[in-house]
Amino acid sequence: MKYTIIPVTHYQQNSSLLWCEVTQEAISIDPGGEVEKIISVIESKNLTLTKIVLTHGHMDHVGGAVALAKHYQVPIIGPHKDDEFWLQQLPDQAAMMGMQPQPPFVPTAWLDEGQTIEFGHESLEVYHCPGHTPGHVVLFHRASQLAIVGDVLFRGSIGRTDFPRGNHQDLLDSIRLKLWPLGADVAFVPGHGPMSTFGEERMSNPFVADHRYG
Repeated sequence: MKYTIIPVTHYQQNSSLLWCEVTQEAISIDPGGEVEKIISVIESKNLTLTKIVLTHGHMDHVGGAVALAKHYQVPIIGPHKDDEFWLQQLPDQAAMMGMQPQPPFVPTAWLDEGQTIEFGHESLEVYHCPGHTPGHVVLFHRASQLAIVGDVLFRGSIGRTDFPRGNHQDLLDSIRLKLWPLGADVAFVPGHGPMSTFGEERMSNPFVADHRYG
């Protein structure tokens, strides 16, 4: 599997493009805006987009999903159904964040713990990781030890939990009980900012480092 990270909009959120090297089938994860930029990368690599996958329902991660889905006639998958209320509030989110208006939408399918997402010969495991939002999911490619974590975890930080239905303890539990067991060598793409590894965050992240828990 190969991947590239495409920062989009003035929020510079990470939109990830993953593809199978054998079939050139690709998925777009969290196309938060600047759809033309994402399309340009897809076309330049001669990829076939098969689906769009969303980690959670915040505007800066879903803002370009409908336009990209219409362009390629592909389904939108995820997040977990507990984020449905966020997708229904997209007009308000767009106004609050200074982004292009986005009408509410319902994805083609919701995601849940234990499901897999297939593209070409590749497969992503789905982990339901609430806290930042109640329906947040994390996507894990076991073969390459790569996780797409959205706004659950960042290099040196964790996701905000002061939004509606956010929960700080749920977020800590998601990180420590679901992500850490995947392994210290796992590299992750956060929703914003640079990549890191779970091992590095277990050592130095001021919010979830192992030393905080004795």
